[in-house]
Amino acid sequence: MSLLARAVTLLVAFLAVTAGIVFVVVHILLAKPPTVDFTAGHVAGRPVDMTVMTDPVNDVSDHPDWVSYFVRSPQTGKWVHSTIWQLPAHTRINVTAYEFDTCDPLRNQVMGQVTGTIGGVMSVSGETIGVNGKAISLVNSDTTCGVAHTFTVPSLGINVPFAGVPYAVPLSKVCSLGPCAMSFLHTTTTFSFVTPGPGEYRWQCFIPCGLATVDGNGHAMSTIGFMTGYLDVVS
Repeated sequence: MSLLARAVTLLVAFLAVTAGIVFVVVHILLAKPPTVDFTAGHVAGRPVDMTVMTDPVNDVSDHPDWVSYFVRSPQTGKWVHSTIWQLPAHTRINVTAYEFDTCDPLRNQVMGQVTGTIGGVMSVSGETIGVNGKAISLVNSDTTCGVAHTFTVPSLGINVPFAGVPYAVPLSKVCSLGPCAMSFLHTTTTFSFVTPGPGEYRWQCFIPCGLATVDGNGHAMSTIGFMTGYLDVVS
């Protein structure tokens, strides 16, 4: 092979590698889900209602076997696969969370405590945990079905554990296609918190749910759009 041919081959290989790196950076590392806006038309002093769900699977991404959050768009009423939510500052946020995933005993019971919500409590309904409609400040996974996921904002001191559904239920009652239909077995958690001043506040599920990763801390658990996201608080 001539020197020119070798140079051309090396150049083509270099360009291919560079294109691959650019693709990974732009489409994977820098990719972000859409921001769901809860500020449009908001009247100062009034609360904002937000509805989310956590599912054991999803049908809207390249990782259908990853657990995932969904949020209901306030504009369309449809479920959106996004964990970036724009909220008005200094406003009460009323959250309804549907949990369709199965429960597990906690490695650390601290993550079963409710913190940072108004009154330090949440209200839970669901036949699997036996506290229908009661305001509680703890999901004790030693005495109940356990916790599936959490909504945790470390910088704001917020932690809300979502009680899951048991493994023992018939498979026909367990959601296998996300966003999940309300006909599948689930628990419902309601709570409220007050947003701080403007800023970007990272939140995450702190129950190890990254399938096949070290200590369950990778994949879905650490990926924006699945089990971690941002509260984009604006004035």
